[in-house]
Amino acid sequence: MKQKHLVGLFAALSLALGAGIATATGDEPIQPVKPPVGINQAKAELGKKLYFEPRLSKSGFISCNSCHNLARGGTDNIPSSIGDRWQQGPIKAPTVLNSSLNFVQFWDGRAADLKEQAGGPIANPMEMASSHTLAIEVLSSIPGYVSEFRQVFGKNAIDIDQVTDAIAEFERTLVTPNSRFDQWLLGSANAITAEEKAGYDLFKNSGCTACHNGEAVGGNSFQRMGLVEPYKTDNPAEGRFAVTGDDAERFNFKVPTLRNVELTYPYFHDGAANTLPEAVDTMGRIQLGKKFTARENAQIVAFLKTLTGERPVIVLPQLPPSADKTPRPNPFN
Repeated sequence: MKQKHLVGLFAALSLALGAGIATATGDEPIQPVKPPVGINQAKAELGKKLYFEPRLSKSGFISCNSCHNLARGGTDNIPSSIGDRWQQGPIKAPTVLNSSLNFVQFWDGRAADLKEQAGGPIANPMEMASSHTLAIEVLSSIPGYVSEFRQVFGKNAIDIDQVTDAIAEFERTLVTPNSRFDQWLLGSANAITAEEKAGYDLFKNSGCTACHNGEAVGGNSFQRMGLVEPYKTDNPAEGRFAVTGDDAERFNFKVPTLRNVELTYPYFHDGAANTLPEAVDTMGRIQLGKKFTARENAQIVAFLKTLTGERPVIVLPQLPPSADKTPRPNPFN
């Protein structure tokens, strides 16, 4: 049922989650982000190097951080990312921040977890345009990586399973706790303003928390884009249909997290909404059948901005030098 929400069920959830039945912050439909625990620090440090490693791409110029820029809220702030040989992808890069809280990865949910997701862009001809075989050959030619992989995994040979495992471990550290809203949830009554609290109440009472709930304020279900009225877009992405072939899942996408949403513009899978007020207006109309007033819209936007948490401080890693010092050719000529 989590993949197929009928309108009646959606309405019931909207009432249950949004009608103010809970009065204590501990019973709210949104929970505070928790700091990561159980992280293998050596593996995460290796994963950080690989996350910033452009030599995993065919051109030697594109890294994970190119599209999921940690200085830009974990995304690239454009409607769709630029990949190998300036190819423009079909869909907006989702934020990597708090991605460990998602129940699946990618907009269409085709990867079950971060480890599976990490292998996709490397071999995607429109993104990094390499192959897993070539990526391993490159890493195995760099003495510093050979040594570090051996220390972390205890094996003499590098393989793609280790690469994706390390990247996933680093990405598990990219959570953003201690937002002002989390402080309010934990009992600090003055952490948010009356206007922001009014926006949260409106967010709940309108039914937004039927989909945007939990620790990530989203990321835990698929929903049809355009539940009440059709969503008009020229974007070719068809959501879960591309994975399952089930026509009932056409235009069903993973609900995005709203954590740090003020940083992750433009919005939606097609990047069509440039601002939060525009996104709130669109979602109100097509998902809830509700036209928010200018005041209501501003209150909801004010609430959404309280979801910006503390981003991890990332010290850029020193990448191991290649054994071959030959200058790389310009791949864009």
